[in-house]
Amino acid sequence: MSAAVKIRSTPRRRHDQRGAALVEFSIASVVLLMLLFGIISYGYVLSFKQGLTQAAAEGARAAAVVSNASAPGIAAAAVVPALGAFSKNCSSAGMSCTYSTLAADTGCAAGTCIRVQISYDYKNHPLMPKFPGLGLLLPDTLTSTSIVQTS
Repeated sequence: MSAAVKIRSTPRRRHDQRGAALVEFSIASVVLLMLLFGIISYGYVLSFKQGLTQAAAEGARAAAVVSNASAPGIAAAAVVPALGAFSKNCSSAGMSCTYSTLAADTGCAAGTCIRVQISYDYKNHPLMPKFPGLGLLLPDTLTSTSIVQTS
């Protein structure tokens, strides 16, 4: 009365499920790669923005301690070390550095203030290769301004 029942030790896949893991992996890997490149790109832009802010502050400080005639050249020279890690300066493509003095009626308590503004056209001169879809999340222009009161 006992019939021998053969139990298979390994389950067999159905023929219609072949390649399902490969399809799932390809879908998931696209999402993960976009997330990874997005984090890297956004971090690099934040680092560059911090460099622009530091460069504007250094330029304004350097220009505040010299005479008004030589201030633009001194400010431009002070910007270079702050942006050295990115190999950029005021004459780089996409970069613009402006220097101006502000009168006492614009909010400066005594005398004049010096403003250094640095802008970078990130849309037309990206720092990293473009990855499809990430251009929507990154800014077109990065700008930093620093105002220092002269003594």
